[in-house]
Amino acid sequence: MYLASLVALFLSSFWTVDPFTSVVQHIWNVDNYKLLWEQSAYHSIALRTVGIAAAVTAADAVLAFPVGYFMARIAGGRSRAFIFVAVLLPLWSSYLIRVYIWRLILDHDGVLNWSLRKVGLPAANIGYTNWAVWLIFTYVWLPFMILPVYGALERVPDSFLEASRDLGAGGWTTFRRILLPLALPGVIAGSIFTFSLTLGDYITPLLAGGASSQFIGNVVYDSIGSQQTPFAAAFAAVPLVVMAVYLLIARRLGAFEAL
Repeated sequence: MYLASLVALFLSSFWTVDPFTSVVQHIWNVDNYKLLWEQSAYHSIALRTVGIAAAVTAADAVLAFPVGYFMARIAGGRSRAFIFVAVLLPLWSSYLIRVYIWRLILDHDGVLNWSLRKVGLPAANIGYTNWAVWLIFTYVWLPFMILPVYGALERVPDSFLEASRDLGAGGWTTFRRILLPLALPGVIAGSIFTFSLTLGDYITPLLAGGASSQFIGNVVYDSIGSQQTPFAAAFAAVPLVVMAVYLLIARRLGAFEAL
């Protein structure tokens, strides 16, 4: 059913809409894709969406690796269980509630600016900007990166690390040549979640972003609302193509084995 819906989406992107009746006509053409190609505004939206998705993925990977390492290699049974609950607990609350809470934190008169003023620092004023969108996405999708990284690090044999120390390798060398290559499939597996979820989201840019924070999902949503379904289908095909390429790369790097 999922594949059939994707095929239907792709086929409808070649249709057109009657300008007078707003009725979808099954007249085959590539006008929707030509519009995407010719309008620089859509190029900026697509690049912004992919760029922030990549930035969120990179930030989550940097944050998740030490947490996953501590859970897998250092924490005991009770400590590990507590961290698991702490990681998963935000997922039990509503997505919208978490976004609205971050809006209150980052708002002009929010907690962040209030705290900075109290200690004599200038206000950050990052509310309703791309920085706010990046920060919220990084927080919301972080658990989806921590768990695969933890699973990959847990499978690294202790004997590999002991052998590295016995051969005189320092901590950085062991991390770079032993730990990171073995944990990389877990990082790539987590990046599938963080990258794809950011790529298709439109709620956070709508609620927490400014006028310059429009994503592909926002354009698709607005196009459907204005009865431009074929154009919405054409623009929705862009993140599908991006994710298809991303999944092929992830498969070659062995990420599916860490899922």
